[in-house]
Amino acid sequence: MDVLKRNNVTISGKGKQPMLFAHGYGCDQNMWRLITPAFENDYQIILFDHVGFGKSDITAYNQTRYNSLKGYAEDVLEICQELDLTNVIFVGHSVSSMIGVLAAIKEPTLFDKLVLVGPSPRYINDGNYEGGFSSEDIDGLLESLDSNYLGWSSAMAPVIMGNPNRPELGEELTNSFCRTNPEIAKDFARVTFLSDNRADLSKLKTKSLILQCSEDVIAPMSVGEYMHQHLPDSEMMVLEATGHCPNLSAPEETIQAIKKFLQNQTLFMSKVEEVS
Repeated sequence: MDVLKRNNVTISGKGKQPMLFAHGYGCDQNMWRLITPAFENDYQIILFDHVGFGKSDITAYNQTRYNSLKGYAEDVLEICQELDLTNVIFVGHSVSSMIGVLAAIKEPTLFDKLVLVGPSPRYINDGNYEGGFSSEDIDGLLESLDSNYLGWSSAMAPVIMGNPNRPELGEELTNSFCRTNPEIAKDFARVTFLSDNRADLSKLKTKSLILQCSEDVIAPMSVGEYMHQHLPDSEMMVLEATGHCPNLSAPEETIQAIKKFLQNQTLFMSKVEEVS
């Protein structure tokens, strides 16, 4: 199967270094529309849809392949290989943050930096680890999703968005959820909310930025701090933005945080080159 068609890959931008943007649960590449224009002059912008979402080829969906985040990470690597990408800056939102981490662990030479927006290695509390949800919470969430997906979407999307004074944002996320095939959405929800990638964090060698919203019910501050403590070469920026989707609710702040991270790295490398 054509990898680029499978994942509805689109390419733009005037630069040479690739920035690969990966959307979160229930979304598609359109969720980056307020972010990518700021990088188009300096980077090659690559967008895609996870299989089963957006305009991806739904016939490519395979429950066996996508029964863990590793299947989605394989898709990321296949896109990179098909386009012959190197030195990739990967920008992942929510669950796609961990998909990017897994991809970079498997093929570290492909990636230059990772930008992780609202990441979480595990959503369920475990001993001293505070993931934000109890097992009962997640069981109830998945049961509600199974019994009434559209109702669940209408109730959960505004909570995830977390900006009640801007209802149009919650409405956009609701509509995105509702456009998704319910059966695939249910599968991906289980894979997302039941995953535990804490043991993988120490394996990442790629430099990463954790973008943590000041208030986020899906990935609370305790999770961002855990990520920062356990990712070997990471920086963490706490945004004033609230909710789980700063790419939509606070695009300018998100853009500036990413640019600061990328520019600092470039300046550091320049100084090293001057010394050498």
